[in-house]
Amino acid sequence: MKKLEWRNETIITGFILHGFGDLKEIHILLFILFLIIYIMTMAGNLLIIALIVTDQHLHTPMYFFLGNLSCLETCYSSTIIPRILTSLLNESYTVSVNGCILQLWAFVFLAVTECYLLAAMSYDRYLAICRPLHYSTLMNFKICLQLVVGSWIGSFVIDTILITFFLKLRFCGHNLIEHFFCDFIPMINLACSDASQVKLVSAILTSISTLPPFFLTIVSYAYIIAAILGIPSIIGRQKAFSTCSSHLIVVTIFYGSLTVVYLFKLRSLNKVFSVFYTILTPMINPFIYTLRNGQFKKALGKTISKLSLRISLGVQSR
Repeated sequence: MKKLEWRNETIITGFILHGFGDLKEIHILLFILFLIIYIMTMAGNLLIIALIVTDQHLHTPMYFFLGNLSCLETCYSSTIIPRILTSLLNESYTVSVNGCILQLWAFVFLAVTECYLLAAMSYDRYLAICRPLHYSTLMNFKICLQLVVGSWIGSFVIDTILITFFLKLRFCGHNLIEHFFCDFIPMINLACSDASQVKLVSAILTSISTLPPFFLTIVSYAYIIAAILGIPSIIGRQKAFSTCSSHLIVVTIFYGSLTVVYLFKLRSLNKVFSVFYTILTPMINPFIYTLRNGQFKKALGKTISKLSLRISLGVQSR
């Protein structure tokens, strides 16, 4: 800590992420659990990316968006979990102010990008089900690329503006964050300077980054459900619903947990739901999309067959 005698304040240079400090007796078990989750998350999402890149049958708009979502999830998990693993293993809970702000920047950037990507995927499913005859025209590669690039760039701009205002805050005195990562609300509550401007900017940017994609997603699925219910055959309804059910599950989990944490602000459940959307959801997503998707199963089967054939040929050549 650096003391400023002329202001009689103590400016902190680091935060203490309390995280799971109350559960010291099971730190090893938590470390093993989070390590397994991290390995499964990386393996599952990287497998999806590899299959989409290598299999020609998966070079469609839906899988293009899904590949970007999987790329985002790998970054998302790598922003949160490694720090948790380090603190659980070494019992080191201190993080520098700059390091905490950097993690906050990465977290907000990726979370906002996911909002936009999920909205783009909802719009893609709306066109596929409600306007199938015009789908190839309305959702070509150029439009897909524009939606994806726009999601990443838009979130980058929004996040950079927020962090620019956030950097003006001073932190002094109390430096304990009752969380396992550097989240916006716990950090801003520790500011000893006036945070009203930052809160106002945050409210405006949050509205811009979450409400439009959320309403677009809701409207898209309202039209999708109406279109599915209008299909006369049961088999037709099941087939149409199967193309968007996985994405609907992911959207429900993502926005549901965010609502509990940031809108309802239930402090007793804050860490629980934060674990859900920052750690568990990136791991669950690959299973939701692959286990319910016939094309992915076929692509995975082909890849395994090719690898098995190559391994057997390599063994025989020896």
